[in-house]
Amino acid sequence: MMIQHRSRTLAAACLLAATLLAASGCAKSETPDNAGDDSSQAAQAAESPESSSGSGCSLRTYGAPKLDLKDAVVGFSQSEKEANPFRIAETRSVKDEAEKIGVKKLLTTNAQSQLSKQISDIQDMLSQGAQFLIVAPLNSDGLEPAFKAAAAKKVPVLTIDRKVNSTACKDYVAFLGSDFVEQGRRAADAMIKATGGKGKVAILLGASGNNVTTDRTKGFVDQVKAQAPGLRIVARQTGEFARDKGQQVMEQLIQSKPDITAVYAENDEMGLGAVTALKAAGKKPGKDVKIVSVDGTRNAVQALVNGEYNAVIESNPRFGPLAFATARKFYGGEEIPENVIISDRAYDESNAKASLGGAY
Repeated sequence: MMIQHRSRTLAAACLLAATLLAASGCAKSETPDNAGDDSSQAAQAAESPESSSGSGCSLRTYGAPKLDLKDAVVGFSQSEKEANPFRIAETRSVKDEAEKIGVKKLLTTNAQSQLSKQISDIQDMLSQGAQFLIVAPLNSDGLEPAFKAAAAKKVPVLTIDRKVNSTACKDYVAFLGSDFVEQGRRAADAMIKATGGKGKVAILLGASGNNVTTDRTKGFVDQVKAQAPGLRIVARQTGEFARDKGQQVMEQLIQSKPDITAVYAENDEMGLGAVTALKAAGKKPGKDVKIVSVDGTRNAVQALVNGEYNAVIESNPRFGPLAFATARKFYGGEEIPENVIISDRAYDESNAKASLGGAY
């Protein structure tokens, strides 16, 4: 098991770990059914209080009315089409938890990767009487009109999986998600281990316009520079978090830079696309070209088991239990830190086979 390196700013308050199960566990998928496992598996847990940061936000400071979630109308805005494992697992987790705790009505929308649609989706849910919103933002910028509409109606917004460049406890309550810079660092550590710290690595970048891509790139690049100067980053091209785009980029890189010895994919779908391209070119992924990616999908962990991958850093999409536990605490009068960081694990050859059941 790879060692997790964590450095966090001081916590605002003791957080949600006591209320959740501390179990384990972006982008066109060829086998989306593999993501349809029980969302109760590998449920998220917040890390220790020290991992969360930012000033606390309470019901009083936010200015929202008290609410019992069982009698509430809750809206969930999904950002991307559910044709990839992360989004499938994320949406199912929210739906399952809403049903489990007895939410009166759950409204769900999908922006289909269109920012204008996500804005109108949120506004439509508000028109339908949504009293609390869970939003998976498409981009870090651009949702201000939707947030202003929610604020005007005193409807709290909880953001998940991607951060927004807005004001906490004014435009939204809190962000729930991973430390993406740390994911990049951990991916770099895994790559250094796989390559011995030498070689030529290509980065398959995620979509532009969101902090996930920026932070996963920064964490990886900075860690490689600091720890393995013999591992040269020779290419950075976007695969837009999609498997087919990741395959196309890898096909081009095989032609333009045939001496590449490693690939860092900023999500599993692009990494799996790279596997397909390498095999078609007669190369052995995981051996001739080392591959490390971020997400923790079952297909990627299976590739690890098969020897076609070298490491996967998890980014847990099962936000339902944590999101509703956060909402209950918020409506109970507790302060919620601006950033609630979740605990992600890692897969390598030592644990992939035994951990496959917890992947999504």
